[in-house]
Amino acid sequence: MTMIRRRSVLGGMAASAVGLPVFAQDTVTLRFHQFLPPQANVPKLAIEPWAKKVEKDSGGKIKVQLFPSMQLGGKPPELFDQAKDGVVDLIWTVLGYTPGRFAKAEAFELPFTTGRAEPGSLAFQEYIQANAMDEFADVKLICTHIHGPGLIHSRNPVNKLEDIKGMRVRGGSRVINIMLEQIGAVPVGMPVPAVGEALSKGVIDATTIPWEVVPSVKVQQIVHNHTTFTGPKGLYTQTFCVAMNKARYDKLSPELKKVIDANSGAATAALFGRAMDEGDKTGMAAAQKAGNNIITLDAAETQRWQRAASGVRAAWYAELKGKGIDGEKLASAADALIAKHTR
Repeated sequence: MTMIRRRSVLGGMAASAVGLPVFAQDTVTLRFHQFLPPQANVPKLAIEPWAKKVEKDSGGKIKVQLFPSMQLGGKPPELFDQAKDGVVDLIWTVLGYTPGRFAKAEAFELPFTTGRAEPGSLAFQEYIQANAMDEFADVKLICTHIHGPGLIHSRNPVNKLEDIKGMRVRGGSRVINIMLEQIGAVPVGMPVPAVGEALSKGVIDATTIPWEVVPSVKVQQIVHNHTTFTGPKGLYTQTFCVAMNKARYDKLSPELKKVIDANSGAATAALFGRAMDEGDKTGMAAAQKAGNNIITLDAAETQRWQRAASGVRAAWYAELKGKGIDGEKLASAADALIAKHTR
């Protein structure tokens, strides 16, 4: 290495060390950390395409290194703080993995609120931008999104509301766990990567995950009953975000900030929502190929579940009121945005 080249490299390292801005001609490497394996639908259909687009739009000045399956350490509930604290540069995570932290975002987790993931994600992104950006003040928010209609995957068939009474059912968020209690199940909280083993060992009798994630944790091979509902809306949903370390973003050149900004917001939310919708098709096909029992509850039985879960809203309103937040107003805003984007 020539002396001039060595000084250039050392100078760049020194600038990075003291937190000086990264100049436009430098190559920036961003580490993207998340909890699913790379062949899962969201990594394959959303995270990887997003990373490639950022690299292309930056003319190669940004490189995105993908680290699936928590390869950089920690547990899924720690991902948001990893981005906040600069342990990694970018993350994709489930908001419900940190209960109560995203109270306003929980409006989209209320039972029978959302349906398809793409329009729901556009609604959620707009909702967050209008009502809950304070919950993401510690990071550079890239996008938020949801998954498609939630359903039940169980060892024993769930043909009616009474069948789930007393079942130990995995719940992925605080609001979903409240809903499970309301309908008579015993909620067991855990992140997605733990679901397969928990079902195999009998720790849980059933799980709440969308079709999209079924192949990733091989649920269709472990249990053989899947209960869905009549109508466009699912029993539940979960909320997600892609977030970037704020200091890392602030150090980018204006040129590279524009690249990140152009790949944030509604279009990126829609990308992740589409990945979820495509994944739902794949997950259902995997269950059908396995010869599993796919149950669709009729309209009358679906209404029984809706009535059983209706108390979740009142409980959520009361909790948020205690925090000085008008939950009823937020839920109304969520409902209006979902209706707007699903026309």
